[in-house]
Amino acid sequence: MDIADLRDRILKQDRRALARAITLVESARPDHRAQATALLDELSKAGKQSLRIGLSGTPGVGKSTFIESFGMMLTARGLRVAVLAVDPSSARSGGSILGDKTRMERLSRDRNAFIRPSPSQTHLGGVARRTREAVALCEAAGFDVVLIETVGVGQSETVVAEMSDLFLLLLAPAGGDELQGVKRGIMEMADVILVNKADGELKSTAMRTCADYSGALRLLRKRPQDPDGFPKAMTVSALEENGLSDAWGEMTTLTEWRKQEGHWAYRRAAQAQFWFHEEVRQGLLARLEQGDAPQLLSKLDAKVASGDMTPGQAAKEMLDRLS
Repeated sequence: MDIADLRDRILKQDRRALARAITLVESARPDHRAQATALLDELSKAGKQSLRIGLSGTPGVGKSTFIESFGMMLTARGLRVAVLAVDPSSARSGGSILGDKTRMERLSRDRNAFIRPSPSQTHLGGVARRTREAVALCEAAGFDVVLIETVGVGQSETVVAEMSDLFLLLLAPAGGDELQGVKRGIMEMADVILVNKADGELKSTAMRTCADYSGALRLLRKRPQDPDGFPKAMTVSALEENGLSDAWGEMTTLTEWRKQEGHWAYRRAAQAQFWFHEEVRQGLLARLEQGDAPQLLSKLDAKVASGDMTPGQAAKEMLDRLS
């Protein structure tokens, strides 16, 4: 693969080149990993940045519907939008449906939008292992906004906050009370909470849920990266496209404040450090599949299963051999 040609085509906003590059970074083959690293290094020199927005929520809350309505609103304003949707992989077969483009039929036809579904491959945290690199590729391709839709698993789904500038949490009406709102985990990571489906018979319920979470947010410890009034809860209707402009206005207000106060640059630097440590951890785990390590691991496995060694003893011997 000609990395220089692929780099040039991505910088010229070639959508096919972008899709091919994302496939490259998602590959686990050693030669592909080397090419992906070289490509990302070249593209980083361009210095392009997008607004990265992570979006999480429980399954069925309307994430795909919201992203389509929200994305259509942004493209109507002349912005280029990329959507990276992570689909859960089966623990049995390893397969994924990857049906997000089918759900976002209107947005998938928009020339200013790019949608790429990817399997989670059982990676924990709600995103795929290489989603961060796919975000970097979309930035290099000149997209103004990159939306990262997570699997949608619950309170532990916080890894997306380590690759986004804004973290949105989408909730359904009657999705909890004040106690649910002050629970640690995903709630304290959110920058804006959006109560979706605020239409029809659910509108009054959505308003009450929004009020509950607004009260709960005031009980959380204030974060240095937030101006007064943030994080905040709002109601939206992705179906009727109500409240989307107001939500975008709050997002841009928060983004500009963070840039002016230096939190934007600081956060991006901290995220780079986080992913450096994560790559080191993954590299160390990969060593368990190289050389004589698999045979030793299997041998120690049998000793632990038979009770001849404790898990702690076996782990110490394994780590001593690897060092």
